[in-house]
Amino acid sequence: MIKDNFTNLLNNSSLEELSTLLEKEIIQSNEADFWREKTIPFFEAVLSVLLPLKEQNLLFNPEGKIVEKLDSTLFFRWSDLVCLRILYFIIKQSNEKQQLLRTGYQNKTYQIINIEKLENYLYSNRINISDEDILDFPISIYNLHIGINSIIKNLLK
Repeated sequence: MIKDNFTNLLNNSSLEELSTLLEKEIIQSNEADFWREKTIPFFEAVLSVLLPLKEQNLLFNPEGKIVEKLDSTLFFRWSDLVCLRILYFIIKQSNEKQQLLRTGYQNKTYQIINIEKLENYLYSNRINISDEDILDFPISIYNLHIGINSIIKNLLK
């Protein structure tokens, strides 16, 4: 079952281990190189923020509600392209203020999270990262991410 296995992987593996595993699974599945080129950077971009949040015990969902553990459900909530963009802005603003903002956490110690991978990923997909109020990106990019999420779900079960 994907939920149990992927959740276990998320809680017991590093970003590098997860990325290597996914790449191995993509190669073994005979997916086109196109999917590997798109899926791995996306996967790493999402986890480059979620894993540090997990390490700081500061996980939250897209609505800002506190979440106790990193599981497959939370990963796929954040991997929605609109939610991922929201996560970028929350962490960017939190880094600037040196405290976690826009969540249910109050007066918790927050260590700055490197958002470079996520920022580069969003920018390379023509996602506006300069103005949070402008949500405009090609529908083809959104549809591509639905396909990427399907591949991740199918391979990490």
